[in-house]
Amino acid sequence: MSNNNIQIFDTTLRDGEQVPGCKLNSEQKVVIAEQLDQLGVDVIEAGFPVSSPGDFKSVEAISKIVKNATVCGLTRAVENDIKVAAESLKYAKKPRIHTGIGTSDSHILHKFKSNREAIVERAFEAVKYAKSFVEDVEFYAEDAGRTDNEYLARVCEAAIRAGATVLNIPDTTGYCLPSEYGAKIKYLKENVKGIEKAILSCHCHNDLGLATANSIEGVINGARQIECTINGIGERAGNTALEEVVMVLKQHPYLNLDTNINTSMLFGMSQLVSDSMGIYTQPNKAIVGANAFAHSSGIHQDGVIKNRATYEIIDPRDVGVTESAIVLTARSGRAALAYRAKNVGYELTKLQLDDVYANFLSFADRKKEINDNDIHQIIETSNVYQQIISA
Repeated sequence: MSNNNIQIFDTTLRDGEQVPGCKLNSEQKVVIAEQLDQLGVDVIEAGFPVSSPGDFKSVEAISKIVKNATVCGLTRAVENDIKVAAESLKYAKKPRIHTGIGTSDSHILHKFKSNREAIVERAFEAVKYAKSFVEDVEFYAEDAGRTDNEYLARVCEAAIRAGATVLNIPDTTGYCLPSEYGAKIKYLKENVKGIEKAILSCHCHNDLGLATANSIEGVINGARQIECTINGIGERAGNTALEEVVMVLKQHPYLNLDTNINTSMLFGMSQLVSDSMGIYTQPNKAIVGANAFAHSSGIHQDGVIKNRATYEIIDPRDVGVTESAIVLTARSGRAALAYRAKNVGYELTKLQLDDVYANFLSFADRKKEINDNDIHQIIETSNVYQQIISA
């Protein structure tokens, strides 16, 4: 793998599916997994096999159909979890077991009622046992965002000694600032013995709206995998959004960090996940929201009509959107009305446009959005309609 290539680890089918009300059946999971494979993700976390017979069945089914990506199953640092995950992944061309344990003092004291030394030992043993089934083992240090760096480095070293190929450094609670998360990755890169044997991975939650920023800061500081979901779905406020981190890296080529994602599939992938899970994607969602390439302000519309780059930093076709939308509202100007009128067959002179625009405003003040049928009505009821149609 190129040192400039960022692996995309998609956990839509595991972390994303933990959203209340978003349960998928096995058939739906297989359809999404096939599309994720075509999208170009490097790893598909297919589920948590020990959690239910249905999840085991889904991971097994996905393992059979995925052609390119690594298929991953989540476990706790528990022997039976790991054994069941290995069984579910037996058909995968490239299987990975993802095992780990909480490392923050909060988790150690309150969740496990244990101590730091015992947690290091459990981490080592879990990875070692997983390694007896598969070559590719990812270790997660849950709540790493609130784990002090020196102790976190010790846990990571133990995981590497046991054979871990990937070290997942989750900001489980979404608490870190980007500078803090980036510094944590940098510290591990510089202080963990044997770090050259493993890939550092970012797994950031969005509780403070910082998941994308934290993940980007992580890869800038040496991580080479980002764990994310389509539409940023996930527990509580969600996970890092796949479409966001991919497009951040694409739109900032000077970072010299690339992914294998076919970005033209992003919008369609978003719709598939939204429809399958029955979860609404907010209109102003970055990259894939309904309004991501829509313009209703007159000043913005005028700029975009003259040159798209005045207000759009992404070509909508790059993410699978056909074209930008010029939305007519009472805030729209003459340029937008003329543009939309031309699209439905009316070439207006400046004087004709002035008259039609006055009629348009009276319509727009009564209605939230003006559609193509409204444009016909606006022009047909204007004082210059006969001039327009006889031209």
